[in-house]
Amino acid sequence: MTDIAAKPGEQIPVATLPNLRDIGGYVTADGSTVRRGQLYRSVLLGRLSDEDLATVTGLGLSTVFDFRTSAEFESTPDRYVGARSVNLDVLADRTGTGPASLLAKMDDPAAISAALSNGQGEQMMREAYRDLIELPSANRSFARFFTELAESESLPALFHCTTGKDRTGWAAATTLTFLGVSREDVYHDYLQTNPQLLPALKPIFDQFESVGGNPGDLRPVLSVDRSYLDTAMDLMHERYGSIDGYMKEGLGLGPEILEALRARLLVG
Repeated sequence: MTDIAAKPGEQIPVATLPNLRDIGGYVTADGSTVRRGQLYRSVLLGRLSDEDLATVTGLGLSTVFDFRTSAEFESTPDRYVGARSVNLDVLADRTGTGPASLLAKMDDPAAISAALSNGQGEQMMREAYRDLIELPSANRSFARFFTELAESESLPALFHCTTGKDRTGWAAATTLTFLGVSREDVYHDYLQTNPQLLPALKPIFDQFESVGGNPGDLRPVLSVDRSYLDTAMDLMHERYGSIDGYMKEGLGLGPEILEALRARLLVG
């Protein structure tokens, strides 16, 4: 299968794999282009239909990176798409209540409303994005992700979490930023999650409304927002000064890995 998305950030239409796109095609500051057909992002692969499984297998993937927790993976394992699977639990070191644990209480709309209304949902998400920089498990996971990508046998690759928006969104944003893609295009790719994912989540909103909940209360934790990515980007710059500082100091990546990443993921 060839990548049938015509524009960078455009969805590849696979019905049971929403939010699937090739992060290639963006032009960098020095005039290079991020290679197409090498790095894809999506939601989990556990709900692929048989027909769509054949379509995704046709991408010719070598590696699937799964950023989910062990509980998430055990609940809905990925379907095999002909690629090696690398499990990287970004949130292994997280403590306390996160968005996913709240969404497990879908039959208790009062509890969800109390926790997520009046801007609390947005604040919870911004705190979750701080975790992507601060958690040792996040740094370990993203360090291995980039180390693996630097190896030629790992490509083409697909990376995902559950809904492909936060852990996955950060992986895509840091990859594109490191490669020299403009901030505008990095945010464009990130925000494409809303039109590509939210229609597929309509049954969740409808089910919540059916038990008396306000679907608007769920939106902050089921969508992405510019302020979420701002939180992680600002903290990254505060801690490490730049994307290169984050890669070198935060993730501990050496110059040979960084050069290999550029060589493998850029053309021109």
